[in-house]
Amino acid sequence: MNKVILVVLDGLNARTAHTYMGFLEHLIENQQCAAYTVRAELPAQSRPLYEVIQTGVPAHLNGIVSNGTVRRSTEKSVFQLAKEAGLKTGAASYHWVSELYNKAPFDPMTDRIQLDMDRIIQNGLFYYEDHYPDSHLIADGAFLIRDKQTDYTLLHSMNIDDTGHKFGSQSKEYVQKAVTMDAILSNYLMDWLGKGYQVVVTADHGMNEYFTHNGVTDDERKVPLYVFSTKVTAGDFRETLVPQLQLAPLLCHLLGIEKSDAMQELTFI
Repeated sequence: MNKVILVVLDGLNARTAHTYMGFLEHLIENQQCAAYTVRAELPAQSRPLYEVIQTGVPAHLNGIVSNGTVRRSTEKSVFQLAKEAGLKTGAASYHWVSELYNKAPFDPMTDRIQLDMDRIIQNGLFYYEDHYPDSHLIADGAFLIRDKQTDYTLLHSMNIDDTGHKFGSQSKEYVQKAVTMDAILSNYLMDWLGKGYQVVVTADHGMNEYFTHNGVTDDERKVPLYVFSTKVTAGDFRETLVPQLQLAPLLCHLLGIEKSDAMQELTFI
């Protein structure tokens, strides 16, 4: 099966994930996935890195240079490539993803639910408040996977990032949100894997002790990457620092579709 679930845990730095997310660490210890560390692109902001993850094109070329750049992407995304290959696309995600690939600007009165097979993201459930519960978000994504039978599905949560902006990456509150997400994923992940889905868990950027992210520190740029797929050798490869530009070609590889010409060749697996 070439179906892929991409879980993006907004604002989760690698140090916190590798220290406190015990269920995911259990799966690494038991050779159930391949674990890497990703070096996020700059600027370490959300909207530019959503675009990087989906297109494999850096900000100075794709034009999505800050969180304030509100427009549709002009690059070929994994969503678009999957749709062109005849696959069903879906996203349970923050509304900025809708603005990049479906419709900009986002109107909360009309754009919360987008079920339209003509769009790049054909099955979209988009939230617009950062405190929208992660438990609800993952359940939204599970609905798309189960009932809409999506082949490429993005599940993008925001609570870790929201908490980091309020308390910083060294806070008990930030750690607690990461622990909570680890527990939420444990309720779904083994079921998805048992049904043959490939699952990729990562983050767009990390978080620093000053309640923000934009710079070059390890806490802002180093994020986790867990890959559950028979196409990737299981093991703990976290000493390997993977460029974030490699994620888009990785997703294409897992989906069994051709990458875009703008994407790098896949080299790290």
